[in-house]
Amino acid sequence: MNGLYLYDPIQPELLYLHRVTTYKLETSYHRHDAYEIYLFLRGNVNFYIENRCYHLEPGDLLVISPEEMHRSFIMDESEYERITINLKKSYLQRLSTTATNLSACFDYRPKGKGNIVHLHDCQMKQFLQLAEELEYALASDAYGMDIKINATIAQLLVLINQSFHDTTFIPTDIMPEIVRQTMDYVEANITQEITLPKLAETFYLNSTYISRQFKKHTGLTLRSYILNRRIELARYYLSDGMSITDACFQSGFSDYANFIRSFTKVAGISPGRFVKQKRSPAELFFSFENDTPKKNRPADGYNAYAQHERINTKMMNNKQASFLEDSFDTSAIILLEP
Repeated sequence: MNGLYLYDPIQPELLYLHRVTTYKLETSYHRHDAYEIYLFLRGNVNFYIENRCYHLEPGDLLVISPEEMHRSFIMDESEYERITINLKKSYLQRLSTTATNLSACFDYRPKGKGNIVHLHDCQMKQFLQLAEELEYALASDAYGMDIKINATIAQLLVLINQSFHDTTFIPTDIMPEIVRQTMDYVEANITQEITLPKLAETFYLNSTYISRQFKKHTGLTLRSYILNRRIELARYYLSDGMSITDACFQSGFSDYANFIRSFTKVAGISPGRFVKQKRSPAELFFSFENDTPKKNRPADGYNAYAQHERINTKMMNNKQASFLEDSFDTSAIILLEP
C-alpha cells in the first residue's frame, strides 16, 4: 500500500462489514478510533496484534481496542472471508448498564493480550444468526429498526463477553522473536533515541537483518513504527490536558518544529487543532499520509452504516484492490464475489 497508514477513522458509531477478498492482501499495522469485533470465516491468514501473531482458523473471534495496532496478512490467493463490526466507545457506553459493561472484553485485559477466542459450533451459530439479523436491520428503514439494531448489538456483545469469560482457549503465538524483541525495545525506550545500530548492538544481530524482518512482519519500516508510537503517545498526553510543548518532548521528539510537522502529517491534523477538537463535541478524523483523494463519507447524522454492493475484486489490479481494502472511506460496503 502507499503512504504511512496508521489511523483508520470511522465516522458512524456502528460500522458493519462482511467482506470476501479474492486477492493476496498485505496491510500495514494500523488502528481505528473505535472498538473492532472480527470474526474469521475462511481463508489462509496471519493476524498481527501488537507484538503477537496468530494463524487464524474458521471460528476465531478477535476483539481489538482503539489503542491496539493490528494488521492482516493473506498467505495465498484463497478467498478470505470475515465479518468486522466497529463500534464507538460512546455507543457501547449507552448500551451498557450499571450491572453489565459491554466493553469489558475490550478494556479489562492487558494491551495486545487476550484478544482472541475460538467459538464452538453453538456460539458460531448464534453469532452468525445475530450478524444476519443485524445486516438486515442496517439495510432496512422500517419502523423500529434502530431499536432492533441496538438490541442485536447488545446480544452480540453479551455473547462475545461470555465467550471470552468462559474460554480456556490458548492461541499459538507465531510472531518471530526478533520482531517481538524490537517492539518491546521500542516501547521501553520510546522517549530515547532509537537507531538500528543500537538495536544491532543490543541483540547482537546485523542491523539489515533486523530492519528486513521488522518490515516483513509489520508492513512498516522501523522508523515509521517508532514515529507512530510517538504520535500515539503525544495524542494521549494532549487528550489528558498536557501542553503541546510538553507532549512533544515527553513523547520522544527532540525538535518542536519536527514534532508539529510529523504530527500533522501522520494524524492529518495539527496538534493545536487536535486539542481544540478534543475539547469540543466535534468528531476527530484522520487521513492518509499520501495524497490519495478522499472518497465521500456517510452523511452527517448517521449512527450506523452498512451498504450492499457486489465487487469482483479479481477484476482489479493489486494497487486498486489494496486501496479499497485498506480505506474506510470506501470500504463501508459488503464485499462479495458475484
